[in-house]
Amino acid sequence: MAVTKITASMLMPLRGDKRWAYLTRAKTIRVATANEDGSIYLSPLWFVVRDQRIFIPVDAASQHGANFEAERALSALVDMGDEYATVSGVRIIGSPSLVQDAELFGALESMMFDKYFHVGHPFADAYFEFGAWAGRRYFELVPDKLIGWDMRETTMPQVQEARVLPGHVTDRRLDDK
Repeated sequence: MAVTKITASMLMPLRGDKRWAYLTRAKTIRVATANEDGSIYLSPLWFVVRDQRIFIPVDAASQHGANFEAERALSALVDMGDEYATVSGVRIIGSPSLVQDAELFGALESMMFDKYFHVGHPFADAYFEFGAWAGRRYFELVPDKLIGWDMRETTMPQVQEARVLPGHVTDRRLDDK
C-alpha cells in the first residue's frame, strides 16, 4: 500500500494575495546563500515588499553581497509562530538581482524607514548613515518557487461562548437537591 505524503503547504497553503500580505507584514527574512567553498552562509535580514517584489538591503562588504554578486544558490525563509496552532511561513527559492534604479533605491530606503523605524527613532539616522558609508545596495529576491503554509487557517482559537438552551435542559446537580 502506497503512503501519500502530505506537507503543511498542501494542507494549509498560504498563496496569492494572502501570501504577499503575510510577507509584507513580516519583519525578518532568513537568507541562506552558498559561499565560494560550498558552505552555507545563513543570517536573518530585514526586507521590504513592493508591488509583490521582495527587496533586501545588503552592505557591500557582507558575505551575502559577495554571494549575490557571484549569483550563487539562494534560499530564504520567512516564518512566525511559537505553537503548532500559530506556525506559518513562506519558503523562497530564487536568485538575486541588483537594484540599479536610483529612484527605486530611494523608495526602498523610505519603505525601510516606515517599516522598521519612526520619526525620532534613536537608531534611524545611524542605520541609514552606516548604510551610505558601507555601500548599502538593494537586491531583489526573484523567486523561482514560493512555498507557503499557515496553520492559523485550520486551527480554531478557543473563545468564550454562550448558548441559550431550551427550558427543559437543566443542570442535573441542581435537580438532585
